[in-house]
Amino acid sequence: MRDYELTVLFHPDLEVNPDPAVEKVKKIIAQAGGKITKEENEGKKRMAYQIAGQTFALYYFANLSLPVDAPDKIAASLNIADEVIRFLLVRADERKAKSKHTESKSADRHDAESVESDEPKDRAKESSEENKEEE
Repeated sequence: MRDYELTVLFHPDLEVNPDPAVEKVKKIIAQAGGKITKEENEGKKRMAYQIAGQTFALYYFANLSLPVDAPDKIAASLNIADEVIRFLLVRADERKAKSKHTESKSADRHDAESVESDEPKDRAKESSEENKEEE
């Protein structure tokens, strides 16, 4: 199973009841053997340029786990769906996910180092105070 990102632009007339169109996409994904790991329904937005004579669309995003042959099946089904104006199915960038994971680890290390570096300063203050008291 590989991770993918799916963006679907639905016809704006579906704004009143987008659920059947979203369920249709979910069914297509399930029939291809995929699983939705995260989804967002962004609602109606203006598009950067007209597509199929429309200036608005309903935006739907999903992160998927799919078998190797599933993207072709999903693309073929979405190409003939009347509700879909445009879609984009791409492999999730593994390097991006790894870099986020690495950044969080380095931030944790930095926090640990800053805690450790505060201790010697406190000890230095204590020893300088002791020296003053001795004088």
